[in-house]
Amino acid sequence: MDYNNKPEGYYKNVRHEMLHFLPHDAKKILDVGCAEGVFGMAIKERNNAEVWGIELMENHAIEAKKVLDKVFTGQCEHFLDSLPKNYFDVIYFNDVLEHMVDPYSILNTIKMNLSKNGLVISSIPNLRYYKIFKELYFDENFEYKEEGVLDKTHLRFFTKKSIRKMYENLDYKIISHVGINGDKPKKSFVYKFPEFFKIKEDMKHLQFATVAMKS
Repeated sequence: MDYNNKPEGYYKNVRHEMLHFLPHDAKKILDVGCAEGVFGMAIKERNNAEVWGIELMENHAIEAKKVLDKVFTGQCEHFLDSLPKNYFDVIYFNDVLEHMVDPYSILNTIKMNLSKNGLVISSIPNLRYYKIFKELYFDENFEYKEEGVLDKTHLRFFTKKSIRKMYENLDYKIISHVGINGDKPKKSFVYKFPEFFKIKEDMKHLQFATVAMKS
């Protein structure tokens, strides 16, 4: 997988919209796919928290180590046994699970690292986002891109319904499951494809943010 040639800013995204889901009393946080630690820094400033990270890319992990409390470099799967048990109040997966070969086993195993009332918070791209659906349905085209829903480094694809099902099948209790980074199609697009825009609300969102706790 080519993670070395991502667009500028790919590893420096603060993800302010995901901070919204962070409980104010969370003091021990793990950011899986922490990139250069800018999101983790925002967490530290907001909650005065201890923030750990896991980052696949070594050069970006080096930057994260300068600002976070502890950073593991490599694939997430390799460090689950090294993480403290019953420790983290929140474990973040911001647009990370879709890059994994088996996100289901990761979510299942990482329960052991959550504190008693700990939360998993994830952002996952939505395959039913209307712009992607247009490409697939009307343009009859499936083409990988440098970033976004069809990022060429994505190994898994999800919809609002399949994300919910993934968590529920792993015995998580879903606290919140909402669309983020949404927009509405331009009128010209709606007029061009009127039958398409008997669309459902989920198609307006680029990603879905989920907050869940182990049952």
